[in-house]
Amino acid sequence: MNYSLTWDLNTIFPGGSHSKELQQRMATLDEQITELHQAVQSFEAEKRITTNLLTILNWNAKVSNGFEECGSFIEALLSADVSDTKAKLLSGELSKKIPKYQLAMTIFSKKLAAIETNDWKQWLTDSKLKSIAFRLEEIRRDGNKLLSDTQENIFHTLSLDGLKAWSQHYDTIVASIIIPFTEKDGSKVELSAGQAFNKMNSHPDADVRAEIFEKWEQAWSQKADLFSDTLNHLDGFRLSTQKLHGIENYLQEPLENNRLKQETLDTMWSTIQKNKQPFVDYLTRKAQLLGNDKMKWQDQEAPVLLGNMHEETYTFDEAAAFIIKNFREFSPKMATFAQSAFENSWIEAEDRPGKRPGGYCTSFPESQESRIFMTYSHSMNEVATIAHELGHAFHSSVMWDLPVLNQEYAMNVAETASTFAELIVADATLKKAQTKEEKINLLDVKLQNAIAMFMNIHTRYIFENHFYQARQKGLVSTEQISEMMVNAQKESYLDSLANYHPHFWAAKLHFFIDDVPFYNFPYTFGYLFSTGIYAFANEQKTNFEEDYIALLRDTAAMTTEELAKKHLGVDLTQPDFWQAGINKVLEDVNEFMSLTKDYV
Repeated sequence: MNYSLTWDLNTIFPGGSHSKELQQRMATLDEQITELHQAVQSFEAEKRITTNLLTILNWNAKVSNGFEECGSFIEALLSADVSDTKAKLLSGELSKKIPKYQLAMTIFSKKLAAIETNDWKQWLTDSKLKSIAFRLEEIRRDGNKLLSDTQENIFHTLSLDGLKAWSQHYDTIVASIIIPFTEKDGSKVELSAGQAFNKMNSHPDADVRAEIFEKWEQAWSQKADLFSDTLNHLDGFRLSTQKLHGIENYLQEPLENNRLKQETLDTMWSTIQKNKQPFVDYLTRKAQLLGNDKMKWQDQEAPVLLGNMHEETYTFDEAAAFIIKNFREFSPKMATFAQSAFENSWIEAEDRPGKRPGGYCTSFPESQESRIFMTYSHSMNEVATIAHELGHAFHSSVMWDLPVLNQEYAMNVAETASTFAELIVADATLKKAQTKEEKINLLDVKLQNAIAMFMNIHTRYIFENHFYQARQKGLVSTEQISEMMVNAQKESYLDSLANYHPHFWAAKLHFFIDDVPFYNFPYTFGYLFSTGIYAFANEQKTNFEEDYIALLRDTAAMTTEELAKKHLGVDLTQPDFWQAGINKVLEDVNEFMSLTKDYV
């Protein structure tokens, strides 16, 4: 096969940012929002509640899907070409429609909250509402926090030039980031942020990594005041909105978004913290293998190449074949789905200037398709990234037939399917290692993910806590923010690194996402949760595929704790589950340490 390195968006809306079909869908969206408003305004709890509820939910599904279909498409255009000014204008045009939709849902939510509890419980026993009862309860709960319709509409309208605008402003600044670099042949190139990031993290030459890291830090520091303003005002807007709604705990929103108890989150982090020393030892050993006493920030994902070994590379076609083959061992449906994604050009992987850094998967609910964005550079890490994003896409695919409300799963469980897919690929590469040196290299690649989850993500969580606490008292200076970041890195890594990344807060997109606060701990949750599922998959040789799909289909219909209890029989508020997952990772750490002891 010769799979395309660029995605096909024409099956969604032909013509890119000049698509007439996109403009027509956005126009239809206006009409559907009006219909939703009319249905909500006429809703009275005493009259035919089930019929009226289902009418509202039907219009809400059309509007919600329309926003996601159009928004995902526009975001895809901007990711693939940060200079697409027409797409930026379309993004603004779509955003202007959001307040009217939010107002309709505000009125609906408040009307549900006003229903007497006994009447509400009785209505939820209706067979037509049972399957979405959990989500209706959430909407009713949120209605109790809302202010007047007029006030809520003001919040939503102001957010366009507040919360959302600051997030978009970040993208604009990032688009101007250029990293100069001289190739081996002496030619000078200008790397985009995405290209520089890949080279800095995975280049086999330590001098190249060091050079790019220095220029990387310099590039972000030169615009640090702009990023500081952006972060201050983005999170300041969010904190002000929370306060006006009577929310004093800035973690309440992200916890509710992830349907997670504070007790569960605290237990997860405390269990990880108690187990960090072996991971510090691994980082130190890896540093020694690279010729250093301590791990350098830019070397965390560097390949470990011992003896005459060269890191194995994969063409895009080879990566596709490898993923499909190994998915099939766990789930034929996953394999068939992945093959379809490659054949239908769902993946934007080309390494070229002008692309946004990072990777993601986005869904198109009306087309019932997904698209994956990344920059592929032939390393095993990028193969794992493709598998990760295909896990997200598979998760969405098994839920298309559910009510729209029951498709809205939280970020923490979203990261479960993706990380599970990544684990399949990581273990498959280990199994085919033929030499000791090759196994060391592949163990290191697998453990890089653990370091990201237990150290890097923990750094982000610690930093955001400290930043929010400081921001509640006033604006935080650029220097303070960088100092907070270094302190968070030292705390998370047990002060074990040779150098740190002061402007990591500026370079990390996740801190500037407007719709999801604390875009960090769900990754670690998903990683350990998927580790438990992966262990379950290896033990249960039959029926795993159906059990796994059943779990994924429940991810938006109950709390995270209930999901774990129902499908895995575990209590997430206790350390046992988390420790069991960490123990599985420690097996890889111990093997790495044993295999490498003769090389230092």
